[in-house]
Amino acid sequence: MPRSKERIIIIYAWGCALATLVVIASLCAFLLAHGSSALSPSLFFGEAPVWPALMGNVPVWEGIWPACVGTLTLVSLATGISLPVGLGCGLYLALMAKDRTKDVCSILINQLASIPSIIMGLFGFALILFLRKTLFPQANTCLLLAASCMAVLILPYIVRSTQNVVQAIPLSHRLIGPSMGLTLGQNIVHIILPQAGKGILGGVILAVGRAAEDTAVILLTGVVANSGLPQGLFGNFEALPFTIYFLAAEFRSPQDLLVGFGTCLVLLLLTSSLFALAHLIQQGLHRQWS
Repeated sequence: MPRSKERIIIIYAWGCALATLVVIASLCAFLLAHGSSALSPSLFFGEAPVWPALMGNVPVWEGIWPACVGTLTLVSLATGISLPVGLGCGLYLALMAKDRTKDVCSILINQLASIPSIIMGLFGFALILFLRKTLFPQANTCLLLAASCMAVLILPYIVRSTQNVVQAIPLSHRLIGPSMGLTLGQNIVHIILPQAGKGILGGVILAVGRAAEDTAVILLTGVVANSGLPQGLFGNFEALPFTIYFLAAEFRSPQDLLVGFGTCLVLLLLTSSLFALAHLIQQGLHRQWS
């Protein structure tokens, strides 16, 4: 390849990287400029005393603390539901599935990944209507329904990351276990997962980010404004993405809009903290397995 073309490619790559950094930095600077002044205990707890509100002894009606708890609960439930299924499916496709089965499953997983989140929310809402007319007349939208629909939405991220990372392991490494007399399960636990764990957790991080920011799914499956802290799996809940949507649609004063910007900043900090926690877990598992 001529040097001029190499230089063009290098300059193009650097330009794209710098443009991405500029966009991210501009977004963060915009949120900091508009939302940092709203960061205060009153943003989270309103007029409620802080410690009793943290313990759940005092309801919070004017702050976003219930939305923070609801978002964390939703993300934890959705990830807990999808992770075992996605991990097992990815391992099956990478290690055990035949070519035809792998092709069919890949098509279905790609189709699932392309489904808009609003369709997943409509599916959950239709499921509740079906249950009301058939088995459970008292069925209603709730935290468990929202987490289940969210788990299906983020499932392809975990499946694909697991499959791709395991397939990227050299065949010679994958055959170490069988050559030593290990069973398939022992080979997965002691050989495959230690080498693929970092990449799998990368997919989990993407899934966590998607679960934390999506609004369309929860809009139809259980989120309610000013519902307070989650009251169990079968109760309604609040979430930060819906709170931002509600404030942006219904604000009546500059102060309401300022609270919306502050909530956006809190959501950004929350997802960044989740990513950092996943990274620490990733590093810990890497040290344990290496």
